[in-house]
Amino acid sequence: MVGVVGYGSYLPRYRIKVEEIAHQWGRDSETVKRGLMLKEKTVPGMDEDTITISVEAARNALKRADINPVEIGALYIGSESHPYAVKPSGTVVAEALGVVPNVHIADYEFACKAGTEAMFVAHGLVKADLVKYALAIGADTSQGAPGDALEFSAAAGGSAFIFGKEGIIAEVLDTFSYTTDTPDFWRREGAFYPLHGGRFTGEPAYFKHELGAAKAILDKSGYKPTDFAHAIFHMPNGKFPLAVAKRLGFTKEQIDAGWIVPLMGNTYSGSSPTGFSATLDIAKPGELIMLVSFGSGAGSDAFIFKMTDRIDEVRDKAAKLKEMLENNRIYLDYGQYAKYRGKIRMNG
Repeated sequence: MVGVVGYGSYLPRYRIKVEEIAHQWGRDSETVKRGLMLKEKTVPGMDEDTITISVEAARNALKRADINPVEIGALYIGSESHPYAVKPSGTVVAEALGVVPNVHIADYEFACKAGTEAMFVAHGLVKADLVKYALAIGADTSQGAPGDALEFSAAAGGSAFIFGKEGIIAEVLDTFSYTTDTPDFWRREGAFYPLHGGRFTGEPAYFKHELGAAKAILDKSGYKPTDFAHAIFHMPNGKFPLAVAKRLGFTKEQIDAGWIVPLMGNTYSGSSPTGFSATLDIAKPGELIMLVSFGSGAGSDAFIFKMTDRIDEVRDKAAKLKEMLENNRIYLDYGQYAKYRGKIRMNG
């Protein structure tokens, strides 16, 4: 058995409402809400970045895993907003956690599926007996250009998962990856904001890969949608995951546990993992969970997990995602938001 032995998340306290962004650009907020199925999004504080978010999420995972950090033999961070172009995020996080020096570290990038990319590799290393524990993190402070549709959903947050063979709370039953070269979203070196292909990001990007990975892992494993208590599909907006669930034969009730879209925005490397974290907060022993991520470029990673009895022992050892979503929120106006995100840029 190989699986998740500890999990944790972190979300910034700062938020901006859809109405605030829409008003700035003369958009009708109700139309935006209906179109994206979003209410607000998280915003990183001025002293928060992918590294600080990763540290906080990982500390929560360690609380639940109840292991010595030095036993972690690999640490991977998936993000599309690493603070440094040349310097790893992982070394700083590992130092803060007390994981160094006997550890393999790498930073991953694959748009919004960088988090599950890290999870995929961490699981593989533990399964191959190359390390005792491996820590995978998906974290971001994503950017959207002023006035762009992405500005409504490019959020911040992160989730961390420790994989091992002892003290498992969610066993990995199967994995699958589905990948092609589909240029639906990109950001060149030195560019401040990403560009995207508009409707092209739905078909043939999101739906082709999300459905391709989900159908493949169902065929491979022999499970049916009705076998699962919960399913998490990547959430670039509110409509896409609902459409995927319906086309695959999943119900809205099955995806409700990981449904973080209406509250916090969603476009970041921890999006699908954070939906998984929210699901672990309420999942029961014996239940099956399907997780399917999506990253532009494009690809999807799929996982099937089975919950164990240990989840009830560790769940309350760290803050739950719903508490982070609902407690101590601080709302920003657009001017504050622009300041926090560095959107005010001077040419001199």
